[in-house]
Amino acid sequence: MRRLTHAEATRLREVPGATAVLFLTDRCPVGCAHCSVGSLPRSPTIGDWPLFGRLVAGLAALPSLRAVAVTGGEPFAERRGLRRAVGELEDAGKAVVVFTSGSWARQVVPAWVREVLAGVGTVYLSTDTFHAARPGMGGAAFGRAADAVLAAGCRLVVQVLAEPGAGAGVGADVRERWPDAEVSVVRPVRAGRGAGAFPAAGAYRPLDAYGPCGLLTAPTVRYDGVVTACCDEAVIMGAGPAPLRARVRDGAGLAAALDGFRADPVLRLMGGVGPVGLAGVVREEQRSVCGACWSGARRAAADPAARAALERRAAFTEAVSGP
Repeated sequence: MRRLTHAEATRLREVPGATAVLFLTDRCPVGCAHCSVGSLPRSPTIGDWPLFGRLVAGLAALPSLRAVAVTGGEPFAERRGLRRAVGELEDAGKAVVVFTSGSWARQVVPAWVREVLAGVGTVYLSTDTFHAARPGMGGAAFGRAADAVLAAGCRLVVQVLAEPGAGAGVGADVRERWPDAEVSVVRPVRAGRGAGAFPAAGAYRPLDAYGPCGLLTAPTVRYDGVVTACCDEAVIMGAGPAPLRARVRDGAGLAAALDGFRADPVLRLMGGVGPVGLAGVVREEQRSVCGACWSGARRAAADPAARAALERRAAFTEAVSGP
């Protein structure tokens, strides 16, 4: 089992093919008002277990894959699926990173949770004012979850939402109580219920104002067989153009879908040089990296000439930049 630090996990994500995300379930018992994937206690979860088994086996068999981030929803809301995924991925030598709200620690931490944690290398435990406002999700539950993660031998990364004054204060409290823990401050995501909880996107900016998209190094495998080119929450939940998604039924299909994303000229340019690589094909000003990517994917799908031009541009850019 490899316990990745936050810096190690970040560096590993920069290596093409080294990481992937397993979106284990849509379900979450917390129901925060800012949830970027809109998870609720009765949201869908694994129904086709043979399919799920083939997907996990497919991830485990990918030779270049070194780490899998398990997320959702709340992964611990899907007990059977989480146990299976952690066990098989660990047996395959993959580093397992789990993202959780710690809702399983509202009271006594169940024995099965401790057993699962024993097979996990790194846990990202999230906290923010939205979580704390939910019943039973205050400081006591967070403390029990953090203590359980460390007692299991996992690397603990406390994920803090970038709210006014929250990052520094929470970080200081965490470091005082859990000196071995790390703190990662993340930006709010304006998707799902978060679309109404946070300010809208800013003004249009030129394509060269954006850098390469870092989310494309984390393709996502949903429990239902949908594979997405990135880990953007809106794309995972079905938004955006069809070329950003594939539906697979087994490990061979999963590998083929990932190969297809890596070969796509729009995604190669977005991951290599950013939206500026799509200049002349999409609108010259966009409100976000995603807006440029979606426009490029739609244009390439509808216009063979535009796709061919992007293919040539991607090949040239890669030849110039080198390995």
